[in-house]
Amino acid sequence: MKYEKLKKQLLERKHELEEHEKTQEDLESTELSNYDNHPADNATDLTDQHTQQALDRHEEEELESIDVALQAMDEGTYGTCAVCGKEIPIERLEIVPTALTCVDHADQSPKDHRPIEEKILDAAAEREDMDNSFEDVEDFGSSDSPADKA
Repeated sequence: MKYEKLKKQLLERKHELEEHEKTQEDLESTELSNYDNHPADNATDLTDQHTQQALDRHEEEELESIDVALQAMDEGTYGTCAVCGKEIPIERLEIVPTALTCVDHADQSPKDHRPIEEKILDAAAEREDMDNSFEDVEDFGSSDSPADKA
């Protein structure tokens, strides 16, 4: 098989992730009560929990992409761009073995992931009338409570 080395690499990584998932312990607070804790201790525990959740989510997504790539290998579609049908260069597959598209069709645009407020601010910056830029952003709401508006 043309991609035997890559398949072996994907299977090894999948096994690593599954083993890590089995040995993973739930991250819990080290304190019995939050009553006498310093706020920084609570913040540290919360940060640790959020970090672990993000890492777990990343590993789940990696496992899913490995499964999809292995399925494509079994179906004989691996190595062919899912968008344009052209062959994906082996160099790309060696670097990103889960890639199902060529570089031209890979989602690499960081602008797609920018906050919507930037569009409003950019539009306001292009106008000569900068007096209303704050009002434009404020139209989307704020964290002020209704009592703050009275």
